[in-house]
Amino acid sequence: MSNDLQSRQINTIRALALDAVKNANSGHTGTAMALAPLAHVLFSKVMNYDAADPNWPDRDRFILSAGHASMLLYSMLYLTGHGLEIEDIKQFRQLGSQTPGHPEVHLTPGVEVTTGPLGQGIANAVGMALAERHLRSRLGSEIVNHRIWAICGDGDLMEGISHEAASLAGHQQLGNLVVIYDDNRITIDGATDLTLSDDAQQRFEAYGWHVNNLGDAAEDVAALEGALTEAVAQNDRPSLIIIRSHIAFPAPNAMDTPGAHGAITDETEIAAAKELMGFDPELTFDVADDVLSAYREAGRRGSDLRAAWQERVAKSSLDSSWVNTMLDGAPIAAWTEELPVYSPGTSLATRNANNQVLDALVDVVPSLVAGSADLTGNTGTNIVGEAMTAATPEGRKLYYGVREHAMGSVANGMALHGGILPVVGTFLVFADYMRPSVRMAALSSAKVIFVWSHDSVGVGEDGPTHQPIEHVASLRAIPDLDVIRPADANEVSQAWEIAINNAGPTAIILTRQNVPVLEGTDRTGQVSKGAYVLIDAPDPAVVLAGTGSEVQLCVQAAAALAEDGISSRVVSMPSWEIFGRQDPDYRKEVLPDGIPVVGVEAGVSFGWDQWADRTVTIDQFGKSAPGDQVMQVLGISAAAIEAAARDLLP
Repeated sequence: MSNDLQSRQINTIRALALDAVKNANSGHTGTAMALAPLAHVLFSKVMNYDAADPNWPDRDRFILSAGHASMLLYSMLYLTGHGLEIEDIKQFRQLGSQTPGHPEVHLTPGVEVTTGPLGQGIANAVGMALAERHLRSRLGSEIVNHRIWAICGDGDLMEGISHEAASLAGHQQLGNLVVIYDDNRITIDGATDLTLSDDAQQRFEAYGWHVNNLGDAAEDVAALEGALTEAVAQNDRPSLIIIRSHIAFPAPNAMDTPGAHGAITDETEIAAAKELMGFDPELTFDVADDVLSAYREAGRRGSDLRAAWQERVAKSSLDSSWVNTMLDGAPIAAWTEELPVYSPGTSLATRNANNQVLDALVDVVPSLVAGSADLTGNTGTNIVGEAMTAATPEGRKLYYGVREHAMGSVANGMALHGGILPVVGTFLVFADYMRPSVRMAALSSAKVIFVWSHDSVGVGEDGPTHQPIEHVASLRAIPDLDVIRPADANEVSQAWEIAINNAGPTAIILTRQNVPVLEGTDRTGQVSKGAYVLIDAPDPAVVLAGTGSEVQLCVQAAAALAEDGISSRVVSMPSWEIFGRQDPDYRKEVLPDGIPVVGVEAGVSFGWDQWADRTVTIDQFGKSAPGDQVMQVLGISAAAIEAAARDLLP
């Protein structure tokens, strides 16, 4: 390849970024321009992929953690033949396009994760590296052997999640992970020295990473390729490559300015930049035939690698159904037969039931990898078997340490890599630390099972700092996240069937304290409807609808009302989201028109007005005392439910 062609290839990436952002009058031009040589080297010289099959399981993964520079990625996906066309580039940031403002997985071929919120992509990359290494250890390097590449910027490294994720990656010695840090020293408010004086190289070296600081080498294609090749040779530690770039290079006035972080739309500046690159400033979205041909050839380069991989899989000594099961993350046939069923009268915390369900499923759902943020035994996520470590990457139990935020995003990366069904747990009150990554799981349809235990003021003596009040309601507010709060062990078992069949994320909310297994919860398929009639009576005068540990109190209140000749119906509502998706006739069958409803939950009343006429809830912070005492003093009792029901009667 001539130097002239390579130069024109790189400058074409820059010109496309200029034109697309100008056409949209919106976006981020500067980083896409500055990193064009890096993208060129990655996509045409280093990464293993086949543009004709963007979902090839053994492809290298590329994550643009600095998702605002999305035009850098879209340009490469178009040029290398992933399925985008020049019209898609022209539709950048427009309604219904495949080129949205930030990359979105499942929308654009070649986009591996949804990025934008800074730092998330780094943690996603750590999760993908863990997934690749785990699958390689179980299937062998002839079937799984690829690398995870990520580009991040100053903002990514400022975010706390990147510290959590980088620390875990170094401890796990993820030699299959390479992160390139674009040190352009520019943020929206100004130069990074306004807010930043730490040394990224020393920090990552302290984390146990291999660090290669190239200095001012963003335009040096040979140096970039050499550094990336050197990183590939690191087998026992992740790599960070630091390059000092000049944002918006070679735009004469915008380069190295905060304004270049956003949209460069000045026509004079764009024309000047194109002239410096040797392009006709009058032409837009112009791609020379030889440039496109060279990139398309690079996109096809991996077809031979994919064909050789397919041949190795076909000749593997491993059973083909097992290989497909592992790569797809699917459960083994008839796996639901292993779900435990509990007898009425048994008493155990739903977190403990959760652990029993996990242990029952570990052999029939081979993709399960469970762990927590330093609360593995406490949250019911202590799956049987050894831990996943650098020495035992095949382990099914992953210790995340006290890193809730990174844990959620690492799990997203594992799920979106494929072949892994991650289960992550912590106390419900700490879901606040995870909220950005949980939101990204829902937005990305990442199949993660979030387990949150210690779900109410029943936590007790730890006090209000550890007693969730508003947390279930806040999780229900996230679109495309199914929140399930089981009443007892049988509902936990059924919740897992839902979670494993779900296409996206599921939240399972569990108790610390023991709760009884209730009569009637062992009927299959009930939780899958979100709510169901647990106890009925002829012509009920009132419906007592509860979730989680409060359903038992509804049962007690119904019995007390019956002693006075007041018939009532008890409804268990483990999942509002699932119930809301049921046919209107079924919803009316469970909650009939004209019969008053008391909603019961040891949490805020927010949201209950869609189901209930009166609530027995908690709209204040908790107290430090034994859990049963806190429940009583805050009004969560059978007596309070009975009184609320009587108030609703004529």
